[in-house]
Amino acid sequence: MTPRIDRVVTSGTFSLDGETFDVDNNVWLLGDDDQVVVIDAAHHAEPIIEAVGEREVVAMLLTHGHDDHISAAADLWDVTHAPIWLHPADRMLWDVLYHEVGPDHELLDGTQISVGGVELTVLHTPGHSPGSSCVHVPDLGTVFTGDTLFQGGPGATGRSFSDRPTIETSIRERLLALPAETVVRTGHGDSTTIGEEAARPPFS
Repeated sequence: MTPRIDRVVTSGTFSLDGETFDVDNNVWLLGDDDQVVVIDAAHHAEPIIEAVGEREVVAMLLTHGHDDHISAAADLWDVTHAPIWLHPADRMLWDVLYHEVGPDHELLDGTQISVGGVELTVLHTPGHSPGSSCVHVPDLGTVFTGDTLFQGGPGATGRSFSDRPTIETSIRERLLALPAETVVRTGHGDSTTIGEEAARPPFS
């Protein structure tokens, strides 16, 4: 079966440092007609479950621990029982919502997961948060970047646990090393390519 990528947009809030913002999030589904991986579990489980359909959810991969990216994880687990993966450096963010339970697995750099006949490789890209990670799928020429890289540049670093020089180093060393034609599928907003972002400041 041919693998495919589906996008579900969910809406809700993001809260950190005593501030709350309305946000729309991209939830990415990667797989085929039989199985799928969910990349980020944002806001509401129902539209994600609807998009999954009858497929087996092999894993939930959380690009980082901010609440807008993980707030549907528990409800999604209740339905799918899919193991939840998160980098351990973001456990303190996870614990804000889910202090009684932890993720099932550590989403460490180099972790590989197979779904729908393709291989996913995890790239640890700290900066937006300490555990921020991207998911590279070479066979499909794409990378899922969470809030590390957007159309227009790096993700935000003006809040707790974030650091601008660190995110720029992550992008330069881990993401801009990918082929220029690699499609960047982001945690919010429109997709872009590695080549387009390499041509923008501060990377140009």
